[in-house]
Amino acid sequence: MRVPTSVYPQTTPASVEVNNLVNPAARIPVFSQQDQASARDFFASNVNVTPPPASDHFVHSERVTRSVPKTKVVDPYTQAFIDFIYENPTTYHAAEYFAEELTKAGFTYISERVSWKNKLTKGGKYFTTRNGSSLVAFVIGANYTGGNGAGMIACHIDALTAKVKPISKKPVVEGYTQLGAAPYAGAMSMTWWDRDLGLGGRVVVKDENSGIIQTKLIHLPYPVARIPTLAPHFGAAANGPFNPETNTTPIIALEPSDPAENELRPDEVGAPLAGRHNIRLLRVIAKELGVPVKSLLNFDLELFDTQKGTVGGLEQDFLFCPRIDDKICAFAAVNGLLNSCEEYAVTGSSINVVALFDDEEIGSLLRQGARGGLLEGSLTRVVDALGNGATMQQTYANSFLVSADVIHAVNPNFMNAYMQYHMPRLNVGVTVSCDPNGHMTTDAESLAFLEEVARRTNNTLQYFQIRNDSRSGGTVGPMLSSSMGCRSIDMGIPQLAMHSIRACTGSRDVALGVRLFQGFYEEWDDVDYYVRSGEKM
Repeated sequence: MRVPTSVYPQTTPASVEVNNLVNPAARIPVFSQQDQASARDFFASNVNVTPPPASDHFVHSERVTRSVPKTKVVDPYTQAFIDFIYENPTTYHAAEYFAEELTKAGFTYISERVSWKNKLTKGGKYFTTRNGSSLVAFVIGANYTGGNGAGMIACHIDALTAKVKPISKKPVVEGYTQLGAAPYAGAMSMTWWDRDLGLGGRVVVKDENSGIIQTKLIHLPYPVARIPTLAPHFGAAANGPFNPETNTTPIIALEPSDPAENELRPDEVGAPLAGRHNIRLLRVIAKELGVPVKSLLNFDLELFDTQKGTVGGLEQDFLFCPRIDDKICAFAAVNGLLNSCEEYAVTGSSINVVALFDDEEIGSLLRQGARGGLLEGSLTRVVDALGNGATMQQTYANSFLVSADVIHAVNPNFMNAYMQYHMPRLNVGVTVSCDPNGHMTTDAESLAFLEEVARRTNNTLQYFQIRNDSRSGGTVGPMLSSSMGCRSIDMGIPQLAMHSIRACTGSRDVALGVRLFQGFYEEWDDVDYYVRSGEKM
């Protein structure tokens, strides 16, 4: 049965013109009193026709919404870590952030370029940096005596990323502007495809008037790049294998309608980077830094996931976040040092140290890596200045190193990949990493040492070792402990999806890391007293 047109009045033609932007409310039919009366009469005489809703608007189903569960408040350390990762996406930003936090806490910066002999005092707090991407901070106890050791926590702050190539300009492909980028460590894997990628890092600039050359950090506040997948409709071509050089090139723009936009402007002629990088990219960088394009001398830029971290799960048990490896341990270690530094500066008799390194993901062989000697050199300069002729060998023999790097949490979908009783869980405690082939430094003595610290500070430890049929990873512990000859243990905060662009840990794991590392700084000296008392001389 057909309903008379008068029951459903038509919208006016002007309200549905395609080329005119119209207020959506104009598209809702307006029922006059005569229309409504006509409709009532019609449906009263045609009982088999379902009447329209009483309202002239679409009736939505009731939506029941729930706010964030009030039973669990996000831990302050967790929220601070989320903000830290979001605001400091690159290694350079992370190092700068930690330097600022240390400065606010009363630490004094000392350059590697100057003598330290007249700058260090017992009870003092100091830090130094290298390459803008590695940092060592230390607290010298007021009761420090030459030959006493150092309680050290070493982490890395680099993460898997895609680095802009020295010549990133690419030929135009069907109207797309692309960016030449190379994977750092295992980046640009499938987890990097179809993600909103930002651009940031450091830029070397020269002041046109003074000639002074300096480094500036840049973090473009919006997604810039994307590596698009090929739709599955294309069949085999969409399934791979994929060529990392030709199939993972990020797109950053469409070619401008005016070709002149790709040409150098008069004030850009002679710019050092012109011809090596897309001129529109250089303009964006220069504008963000507030300098002319000709002032840009070079840069170390990288791509990163722009999505902010968040807590998740029905009861907010998880922390979903990019770049967890290994900034989470670095964040916890620095906060542990900051929480303990005031008391230790007054009462301590040794040196408490945190070391944050670059380049761990690619072997640590560069000067800003753990093999570059920044930690050993810093300790040597402290002993030279305040040690009254003590040797470094004696200092190292009385020292203890915690190599803190993330470790694998148990994945419920791949239980066969884990060894029984060695399955770390989230929100339980920091995990000790063991390996019989020297990829980790943990042994019976160092483990007993750390377990005593954990008992004293009410911390729970977990344990991980890889299966016999799997390959173990490695971190900075073996290279540092072998260089110094000090006792050492490897441990870290457990996480899922390691080396994915976006990983997962527990929403309480940041705070658990801070608590253990703070406990180490507060207790290691006393624990070592009892260990030393039991040794045979």
